[in-house]
Amino acid sequence: MTARGWFLFSLMGVIWGIPYLMIKVAVDELSPSMVVFVRCAVGAALLLPFALRQPGLARTVVSHWRPMLAFACIEIIGPWFTLTDAERHLSSSTAGLLIAGVPIVGVALARYFGATERLGIRRLTGLALGLTGVVVLTLPHLTGGDARSLAEVLLTVIGYATAPLIAARHLKDVPSLHLTAPCLALAALVYAPAAAATWPSQTPSASVLASLAGLGVICTAVAFVAFLELIKEAGPTRATVITYVNPAVAVAAGALFLNEALTATIIAAFALILTGSVLATAAAPTGVSRRVRWSTRQTSRADGRVESP
Repeated sequence: MTARGWFLFSLMGVIWGIPYLMIKVAVDELSPSMVVFVRCAVGAALLLPFALRQPGLARTVVSHWRPMLAFACIEIIGPWFTLTDAERHLSSSTAGLLIAGVPIVGVALARYFGATERLGIRRLTGLALGLTGVVVLTLPHLTGGDARSLAEVLLTVIGYATAPLIAARHLKDVPSLHLTAPCLALAALVYAPAAAATWPSQTPSASVLASLAGLGVICTAVAFVAFLELIKEAGPTRATVITYVNPAVAVAAGALFLNEALTATIIAAFALILTGSVLATAAAPTGVSRRVRWSTRQTSRADGRVESP
């Protein structure tokens, strides 16, 4: 990977590792609906002008409105609220670590979206390790009001794992800005009434305003642009490895700025989830790939089809 690629990779590792800290600060004074509305509205306001400069935005929305609506609901409208609401009771570190289970859930759900690749022992081991890490992390929080918050984060994980599968199957030909900007605008419209109903009676503190600005500008608008550039520079497979870096940033930020405890349990859970995610999302061994390609060639020849080299 080039120096530019490493810079973008490091940037994304930080940018999508700090939303948990900013959300935790914001929900101390604002409702979850208000936080989600501001984040989406700011992101949409910054990205829509660029999306409108690209030809075919209206045509894209009309022809792909069903999968785009599903993507908006499952990736943004639902998960951003459940995650924000959960952080009223959970630490930002716990939320960030639980979100690290997204690749594991993605592997488990992929088979329901047409994936036929065998999981194999390595991936199954990764799934088991990752789930063990989630259990280790959540057991201390299963009393009191935290059970609901844990359920909300797990719903967020399912949404984050499902939405990319929808995009890969039904929206792969849609330009990223044509997908992101309308979805953010729709989410802002959905949360506008709830945000208006919970509008604060006094101006929020400077730290909350800074967190809202960071969520909208850095963690949404800039993040999407940087991620698109990272995909162009390093490819989609390498780009998704930032998923393994974000939780470490979330834990470090919570410990440094919010004085959240960094216990042995958290470290152990992080190690299990990280190891499980890496194993569960690892590419198939070379030998397996070669056998799949050989089997495909044999089938093509038997059916009389011509196969590209």
